[in-house]
Amino acid sequence: MRKTWRKYSWMVLFFLGIILLFSTSAIAQGAPTAGQKVIRSYETKKYGRPLYQDASVAKGLEEKLENGLDKKPAIKGKVIIFHAGSLALPLYKMERVFEAAHPGVDIVREAAGSRNCARKIVNLHRPCDIMFSSDYSVIDTFLIPAYADFNIRFASNQMVLCYTDQSLFHKKINAKNWYRVLQDKRVVWGQGDPNVDPCGYRTLMVLQLAERYYHIKGLYQALLKNRPLKNIRPKSEALLAMLQSGDMDYAWEYLSVAVQHHLRFVRLPDKINLGNVADNAFYRQAVVEISGKNPGTVIRKVGRAITYGVTILKKAPNRDAAIAFLRYVLDPNGGMKILKAMGQPPFTPAWVPTKSMWQSLPRQLKPEVIVRELASVL
Repeated sequence: MRKTWRKYSWMVLFFLGIILLFSTSAIAQGAPTAGQKVIRSYETKKYGRPLYQDASVAKGLEEKLENGLDKKPAIKGKVIIFHAGSLALPLYKMERVFEAAHPGVDIVREAAGSRNCARKIVNLHRPCDIMFSSDYSVIDTFLIPAYADFNIRFASNQMVLCYTDQSLFHKKINAKNWYRVLQDKRVVWGQGDPNVDPCGYRTLMVLQLAERYYHIKGLYQALLKNRPLKNIRPKSEALLAMLQSGDMDYAWEYLSVAVQHHLRFVRLPDKINLGNVADNAFYRQAVVEISGKNPGTVIRKVGRAITYGVTILKKAPNRDAAIAFLRYVLDPNGGMKILKAMGQPPFTPAWVPTKSMWQSLPRQLKPEVIVRELASVL
């Protein structure tokens, strides 16, 4: 037994010395820094153990992490945005807040009917970073997959009939008699162009649904008969000036536009205002034919609840800044809060219809977006 101890005692002493050496080193180093904790946690999760035992290498990584040397340069340059006219005021407010936080960025916005926004990209090949549409399906039809990978649904709205104190019968009109007022030969009313502006074809859907809801055969055609073609404008927002000048009595707009411009309006029943997802089955009874993607073609638009969409173009000239701005827009405490305050209900969180589309999102946007199956909203 004594011989055995003598034989192996040097090995025991050697290992005790090694343990003592490492223990002393650990005590001398003190508590791990925040940088050490982050690095060690990452290495342990990915590789099962910390990798950097060399103190100089580890220290360099820790200092780089803690001093922020991994941060990308500040974003700068122009961000070109094509957007639906109904978003003009909310985006203006978001632009001011974002540019104040990022002085090197210049948000350049161009409002038009959503379908015209898409045609600027597809037909005119105009450079664009972000497109906001008042109808998400415009992005699906014109831009995906050739020009964009994803289509984020971020807000809803509803149709209302706007008027002013100068409007004929402004003291009498309400949710029960509006369709009789619009048939009066003395009343001037207008709408957006269905081939250009989603608000335009949604106006026609509202009128079709009203015929079914009120059970009045021929109401749709009777209403259109009292609306001359000259009262159709490329953008529904262009009707606002005519309303405010007294040249027009009534105009079809989105609720958010009415609120933002301090207009009086008739709020319609949910069954016909296109603002309630739960009524999609009823909305689908409305069908409108409009011009297609290519000249000379026609497509059929079927009624559904109003849903806004947004995308970043594949060839966005300033992609990093565009991603940063869109992340701000989708932030519940940022752009979404502004939308809500300005009369437009946001989707919080915003959503996409498939997991594959979610995976195509820039990583910075993924925390703000969820997957929501289409079956749950149709």
